[in-house]
Amino acid sequence: MKRYPVRHTSTSPLDWSVAEPLTDFTFPWEERTAPLTEFRALWDETHLHFRFDCIDDDLVLPDGPTAKDRVLGSDRVEIFFAPDLSLKPYYCLEMSPRGDVLAYEASFYREMNWDWHCEGMELTAHIEGNRYTVTGSLPLDTLRALQVLKPGSAEFFAGLYRAEFHHRSDGTVHSGWMPWMNPQTERPDFHVPASFGVLELVR
Repeated sequence: MKRYPVRHTSTSPLDWSVAEPLTDFTFPWEERTAPLTEFRALWDETHLHFRFDCIDDDLVLPDGPTAKDRVLGSDRVEIFFAPDLSLKPYYCLEMSPRGDVLAYEASFYREMNWDWHCEGMELTAHIEGNRYTVTGSLPLDTLRALQVLKPGSAEFFAGLYRAEFHHRSDGTVHSGWMPWMNPQTERPDFHVPASFGVLELVR
């Protein structure tokens, strides 16, 4: 199972250079060169901090009346968390380059509770040229309350993903899907146990 080490920090502001860069995002379901996606994470005594840096030459950022409408049709990055690999339940954060957040609870397979909110989450996003950055933090107490981070444990199940959309010449939008590891599904699907690995809080 894939593992990512989340390094400890005690500095403020955060020094992202000490975080382990993860760049393993690919297109397993199509023959296309993947644009650069870098994920980094740090933790301190109270929070999990994360950051995505993405190269994107053709941002798709539709308007809509709600964050859900805007996020689901948008380029975005995603983090899923789960107490265990039954995925009953699991928790999803989908975050656009404009800072919109779609947070929801789900249960395998794809039973969504759109009314769920992620307590204490903070997010900022920034677009500059052909690059966007999404940076956020989650209270460790929230992960504990969800039973994702269990008593005495320094690791938990999570999945890391990117939705990479682009405009076709006819004006329609192509949806591309980039997990941090190939879940070996026939069709694009992040909502399966095989797309989850482990994030480990290390010192």
